[in-house]
Amino acid sequence: MSVVLEVRGLTVGFGAGASVVRDVDWSVESGKTLAVVGESGSGKSVTAMSVLRLLASPPAEYRAGNITFTDPEGGRVTELLRADARELSRIRGGRIAMIFQEPMTSLNPVMSIGEQMIETIRVHQECGAREASGIAEKALEDVGIRRRAGGSILRAYPHEFSGGMRQRVMIAMAMACHPAVLLADEPTTALDVTTQRQVLDVLDERKRATGMAMVLISHDLGLVRGRADEVCVMYRGRVVERGAVGEVFAGAIHPYTRALVACSPRIDRKAGRLATIDDAMGDGTMMNEFEARVGKRAWWPGEEGERARLECVSPGRWVAVAG
Repeated sequence: MSVVLEVRGLTVGFGAGASVVRDVDWSVESGKTLAVVGESGSGKSVTAMSVLRLLASPPAEYRAGNITFTDPEGGRVTELLRADARELSRIRGGRIAMIFQEPMTSLNPVMSIGEQMIETIRVHQECGAREASGIAEKALEDVGIRRRAGGSILRAYPHEFSGGMRQRVMIAMAMACHPAVLLADEPTTALDVTTQRQVLDVLDERKRATGMAMVLISHDLGLVRGRADEVCVMYRGRVVERGAVGEVFAGAIHPYTRALVACSPRIDRKAGRLATIDDAMGDGTMMNEFEARVGKRAWWPGEEGERARLECVSPGRWVAVAG
């Protein structure tokens, strides 16, 4: 497998304020899924939106770093933070697609579902309106939205759909152009469990069939365990741990990752008060265990003047250390 999307040293801020994403490093290979996890406000969505430069600038400032997209079709390499508007337009929605976190506000309320999907398809594929309509209907069927009696589903408007159906429309729209990379920001939040599995199965099948790479942003650690190949854990705008999913969840190293896993409810444990991050970090034991294992202090906000770097502790495994 080859790396198709690589983020190196990404630092993003807003106005004169401090950077909200700092020195973020990760990459994803064709046919693989990288999960990005962490608390709300940790910088996951800002990082994903930075890939396609979707943050309004100003106030957003891309202060440092590189985001490199290597198109599997032809091997064309694009530095996304320095690409011009024409190149970005070619890549957005076509070669790199995104499923946004909030389906209620991501669709234009005065345009039919079909108009919005067909417009996207025709921008990125050489086809007429009729062929684009067929592609759109097939994409909707793939996510469980069937033709309705009395007319095409493409004539429906967003207000006629539930939140879960709108989320599926967003997924169908993202997949319709067969992207090389899919950025999925909480793609199943509005879906029930049965539909969630159906949609994720569609995404996995597309990965196997086309080699599509996926960056999955999620709070659901159970979903990440079962669907991702690698995981990147973020806290306060930094990557604190990266590695293969099985290794990270079976033996987390950074104190924050260990605390995050400890906070997750377990089906094999009696229900009660869940631990919090503060509970897990309270007595300093995890910090001391990290230092004993790695030989350096773990990075933590407010310590060591906020300086940090990723340390490789074993092949394919990195943790954030102070200094």
